[in-house]
Amino acid sequence: MRTSPSLVPRAGDQDTYLVLDDFGGGIGPAWRETDEERADRETLIRDFFAGEYSNPVRIVAFNTAEGWSRDVTVDIADELRRRCVECEEIPEMVLQFVEAANRHH
Repeated sequence: MRTSPSLVPRAGDQDTYLVLDDFGGGIGPAWRETDEERADRETLIRDFFAGEYSNPVRIVAFNTAEGWSRDVTVDIADELRRRCVECEEIPEMVLQFVEAANRHH
């Protein structure tokens, strides 16, 4: 019998971040597939500024070793806003995400 790969990180005590991205049209929102080594907070922030997401609408984080999960959308939007001052060019998607997250907060 074939089994699905585990979502539990091999590193054990690791915070894992997943992005719900709205692809629009007939596809709609879907959780982005993320490589285990690229599911950390810093990589997520870099991917935002690299324009890796279409229309992110929610971000969740979890840590199975510590037994928690939560919506971190506003936390990530706040971090992105703080880092915008360091950037020469800010992708439009980042600005839209930060604005939308703050409207819903």
